[in-house]
Amino acid sequence: MGERRSLGLWRRIKYFFWRASNVDTTNLFRIARKLSASSGKPMLWIAADMIWSAAAHETGFTDYQDWDFHLLKHRERITYMTHPKSNHIAQLVNQKPFRHFFADKSEFVQKFAAYTGRESLDVRAATSAELESFVRRHGSVIVKVTDSDGGQGIERREAADIPDFDAFRSELLAHRQFLVEQIIPQHPAMTALNPSSVNSLRIITYFDGTEVHVLARVLKMGNGGVIDNFAHGGMYTMLDESGVALHAAFDIEGDAYEIHPLSGIRIPGFQVPLYREVLALVDEVARIVPEIPYVGWDIAISPDRPVVIEGNYNTGVFQAKPSLTGTRTGLLPLYSEVIGF
Repeated sequence: MGERRSLGLWRRIKYFFWRASNVDTTNLFRIARKLSASSGKPMLWIAADMIWSAAAHETGFTDYQDWDFHLLKHRERITYMTHPKSNHIAQLVNQKPFRHFFADKSEFVQKFAAYTGRESLDVRAATSAELESFVRRHGSVIVKVTDSDGGQGIERREAADIPDFDAFRSELLAHRQFLVEQIIPQHPAMTALNPSSVNSLRIITYFDGTEVHVLARVLKMGNGGVIDNFAHGGMYTMLDESGVALHAAFDIEGDAYEIHPLSGIRIPGFQVPLYREVLALVDEVARIVPEIPYVGWDIAISPDRPVVIEGNYNTGVFQAKPSLTGTRTGLLPLYSEVIGF
C-alpha cells in the first residue's frame, strides 16, 4: 500500500530483554495451569513455550492464552498480531506531537465533538453548581480518568446518591476523574443484547493518506458490569464485513459465550444495527488527525446513529480465538499489507 517500513530489530531486542526481566511468574503459571487442564499438555511445557513465544513472536502471556498459541503450529503463530507488535506500529506511525488528542479523553471529546453524541463536562473548568446542574439533568453519568486506558477509573454515578456536590467535585478531582459524561442512549437492539452497559464496537483503522482501511471489526459487550472492556469482565467477538457477529464471544479468562448470559440472545449471527453508518463514520473521523493514522475507534450505536466513544492511538489487538472458531490464521498479514512492514 505504501512504502515498506520495518518495525525494527532493536525494538524486538528491547522487548525480549524487558520481558525477560519482568516475568510475572504468578500470571505465567496461572495461565499455564489453565491451558494444561483444558488441553492435557504438560504445564511446564506450556510455561516454557509461553516464554519462548514471548521471545520468538513478541507474544504477551495474555496474547498466548487468548489466541490459543499452545494449539498452533509455527506457520500459524506467525500470522498473529500481538500487543507488542501493535505498540511498535503505534510508536512508528502515530506522530508524538498529535497523540494528546487521543490520549486525553477531555481533549478527544472537544476535538471530535460533532461525532460523540453526548454532553460532557470537565470538572476542572466547572463549579460545583455547574456540576450539580449537569448531573441532575442527566440523572446518571459516567465519570472518567482522562488519561487512563483499559477502562481504568471509569464509573457510573447516580444523582440520587450524591448528597453534597462540593464534596463530589473534590472527590472527582482527587481521583483524577476529570471528565463527566452523559450516558450514551443505545439502540434498542444493542440494549437487548446486554442491558448492563453500553456495548460498543472496536473498529481498527489505518489511514494511508488517501484511503481508510479497516483492519479489525469487533463487537464488545458487557456481562453485568457498567462497561464492556475486556479487562473488566466484558467479552468480544469478531464481525464480518456486514457487521454480523461471526462466533461466540469470549472473555479474559478464555470462557466462551454463544448465548449472552444476561439477555439470552444468541451472539453468533447478531446483526449490529446501522452498520453501514458505522463504516461511514469511521471513514470520516479517521481523516481528522492524519498524523495519527493507526487508531482503534470505540463506537456506540445510539437509536438513530453511531457515535464515537473514543479513539485509541495505541489500540489493543482483537482476533478470532482458534478453539472457538476453527480459524487458525491471525490478522498480521492484513496489517502488514496495509501498513507496509
